[in-house]
Amino acid sequence: MTEVCREIWRRGGTALSAELDLDRRSLRRAVASGDVVRLARGVYALSSHQAPVLAAARVRGTASHASAAQLWMLELVKDPVLPHVTVRRNRSALPAGLVLHWCDLPGSDVDGLVTTPLRTVVDCARTMPLPEALAVADSALRRGLLTEDELVARAAATRGPGSSAVRLVARSASADAANPFESALRGLALEAGVRGLRPQVVLEVRSGKVRPDLVDRRLRLVAEADSFAWHGQRSALASDCQRYDELVADRWTVLRFAWEQVMFDQEWVREVLRDTAAWLETVPSSMHEAA
Repeated sequence: MTEVCREIWRRGGTALSAELDLDRRSLRRAVASGDVVRLARGVYALSSHQAPVLAAARVRGTASHASAAQLWMLELVKDPVLPHVTVRRNRSALPAGLVLHWCDLPGSDVDGLVTTPLRTVVDCARTMPLPEALAVADSALRRGLLTEDELVARAAATRGPGSSAVRLVARSASADAANPFESALRGLALEAGVRGLRPQVVLEVRSGKVRPDLVDRRLRLVAEADSFAWHGQRSALASDCQRYDELVADRWTVLRFAWEQVMFDQEWVREVLRDTAAWLETVPSSMHEAA
C-alpha cells in the first residue's frame, strides 16, 4: 500500500486533499495508477471504496450506517447490498439504488464524505438488529477508533427512535470480542435475557489456561461460536475436545453454536441460551463450584 493510500485509508477511505500531508505529485500519481479516485474538487477516495463514497458524492450526501462501517474497515456480520447514504431532511427526487437516511448531520459527525466512527456506531445501533449492531461496536472498540467512555457518553445523550437500542449496544460493547461471529452470538444472548456472558475470559482447567469465546462465571456457563474454518483441522478439533471435556469435568456447562445456527436459526439459539441459563439459575450455588 502506497503512502497516499495509507493516509486515505487512515481516514476511512475518503479524505480532503487539504487534510493530507502529501505533495500534489504523489496524489496525482495515485489517481493516475487507479488506486485513488477524485470524487469532487479536493475530495479523494480509495478506488476499492468508491461505491458508497461515489454514491454519497452523487447525491451530495454522506456515506453512513453499514457503508460507513465498511469504509472504516469495521467487521460486519452482513455486508450491505446497496450503499447507505444520509442526506439532508429537505432533499427529494433522489435516485434509486441507495438505502437513504434523512438527517441534518452536524459537522462533528462527518469526516470527508463519511460519518465518523462514533456516529457510524450509533447509526448502526439505531437501525440494525442487536447482533449485527454489537458486532460493529465491538469492532470499532477493538480497532481503537473510539473508547467505551465515548460511546457510553454519546449513547446517554442520544434521543429519539432507537435511542434505547443505542444505550444497550453502548453498555454491552467490548473491545475484547474476537470477531463478528462471536459478537453476534453475544447479541442473541442479550436478546434472550442472558446478560452475564463476557468475551474471551481466561479460565484455568487441568491442562492449563483456556480462553472460551463467552463466559458467565456466576452460572459457570460457556458459549462457543464454533467456526468450521478453525475446527476443520484435526489438531484443532482434538485441542477443542480436550478443552471442552475439561471444562465439563470442572462443572462448567458448555454450549457450542455453528455459524449457520447463529445466522439462520436465531430463535433456536436464543431459546437454548434462555433455557440453559434459566436451568442454571435453579442449581444450588454449591453445585456451581468447581470440585
